[in-house]
Amino acid sequence: MTTPEADLVFLPLGGLGEIGMNMALYGYGPPKARKWLMVDCGLGFPGQEAPGVDLVFADIAFVEKIARDLVGICITHAHEDHIGGLATLWPRLKCRVFATPFAAGLLEVRRLNEPGAPKIDISLTHAGAKLDLDPFEVEYVAVAHSIPEANALAIRTPLGLLLHTGDWKIDPQPGVGTRIDEARLRALGDEGVTALICDSTNILREGDSFSEADVARTLRTLIAEAPGRVLVTTFASNIARLRGIGEAAQACGRTVVVAGRAMDRAIQVARDCGYLDGLPGFHAPELLPTLPRDKTVVIATGSQGETRAAMARAALNEHPAIKLVAGDRVIFSSRVIPGNARDVFRVINALCDIGVEVITDHDHLVHCSGHPRRGEVTQMYEWIRPQIAVPAHGESHHLTAHAAFAKAHGVAQVVSARNGDIVRLAPGAPGIIGKAPHGRLMKDGDVVLTEDDGSVRERVRLSIAGVISIALAVDRKGELVGDPDVVFAGVPKRGKFGEEMGEVIDEALFAAFEGLSRPRRRDANAVSTAIERAVRGAVSSVWGKKPTVHVMVVAT
Repeated sequence: MTTPEADLVFLPLGGLGEIGMNMALYGYGPPKARKWLMVDCGLGFPGQEAPGVDLVFADIAFVEKIARDLVGICITHAHEDHIGGLATLWPRLKCRVFATPFAAGLLEVRRLNEPGAPKIDISLTHAGAKLDLDPFEVEYVAVAHSIPEANALAIRTPLGLLLHTGDWKIDPQPGVGTRIDEARLRALGDEGVTALICDSTNILREGDSFSEADVARTLRTLIAEAPGRVLVTTFASNIARLRGIGEAAQACGRTVVVAGRAMDRAIQVARDCGYLDGLPGFHAPELLPTLPRDKTVVIATGSQGETRAAMARAALNEHPAIKLVAGDRVIFSSRVIPGNARDVFRVINALCDIGVEVITDHDHLVHCSGHPRRGEVTQMYEWIRPQIAVPAHGESHHLTAHAAFAKAHGVAQVVSARNGDIVRLAPGAPGIIGKAPHGRLMKDGDVVLTEDDGSVRERVRLSIAGVISIALAVDRKGELVGDPDVVFAGVPKRGKFGEEMGEVIDEALFAAFEGLSRPRRRDANAVSTAIERAVRGAVSSVWGKKPTVHVMVVAT
């Protein structure tokens, strides 16, 4: 039953403006008394703008304010950009979380391997299930993707039916798990969908995505024809790919060895869920020295060039068990995530220096996307026939292209939203009606920082122009006590004309101090400010860059 003055809104906090960090809210009720449903709680990875930061999450300041009215968190699937923020953020919310067995299993395995990780209140669900989360009814609808048990969410409210696709594709042979439930999606379209909130990742690409079965056939041929050892690196969560590699190895009499903790965890959960039934057990790298090179397949983590992953260590001959030699074959059964190209090519170059044959998706069909291209998105719009389209899961270029695509395919009303936009979907004409607090949280070691924390910005400055630290003592008469202590890092030892940088700093320091009146020398702040400015200026004059200068004055 519709409440007077109630409305239905969509509020993305992550994933609309970037790929990753997915988090969205749906709200129903009067504006000051809405109930809220959260969909996904993912993470992202920082770029060069955040040196030292390990992970990024959507800022949940708004969610914390409405936590009492949050009816639950529904997870669409187990990829890190949809589920990876739970361990860090859930303790601030402590609401019920709904996830399929595979997603719940990955969360639990990680918790058991990470001291201090929280025990999350997870309720298991599955494709076809309907959850009563008053005022929402949430139905899980099976879709194909590059991980088991991916689902779209059909969200029913008194003001209309919404379809949140999550990540999906149309794959007639997904290898593991179920195909997309076309019949159920068509039935939802016949029921009448108010708004479709749809994946935009591959909207710039024509045609349809390749099938996982096509990749499995290619891998079988490449493994069978390899003269020496084969190493395949791929995403640990792509269980269909792991099964395809295992079946290929089995067909040509090769033993499978697995290297990498993330891979071990994913395989453990996949076996528990039955997704690797019928395959022989995989082995630890320590077995490799006892096996003929032409009778092994190694599956390794590190497809994105991660420095400490098994792939990079093997390429640099630093892995204790995996030794590659000329004539071996390495297959990158993955795509390069934007921002990781330099790291991946560094590993590939190291492999080429060894004489290893490297195969990527530029050479053969060894990877396919888990997201729909334009042909598949066309089918989704034909099945659903929504009144409103809201492009999601993409950078601004993807979202803009998807908005034009939806209009061209007959959707009467398209809303181009970004993170923080409060989008009214019903009643009346849809549109952006406000802005909610949003942004990013940064996990820096064991500490979670907000975007306005200055420490990360300081690191950026330090990485550009270094730091100079000066400590000095001043007595009651305004005289220096002993010699100042000067330490600098990230600063050249000589200036542009060969000046000793230490001498440049000392001259500026003493000149600034002696230029102060005796009363001002007894003012620690005045001394610190004068020396800081003088040293920064002097170094800049011989270097062309202004370092960060810290001055500590001790009164004696």
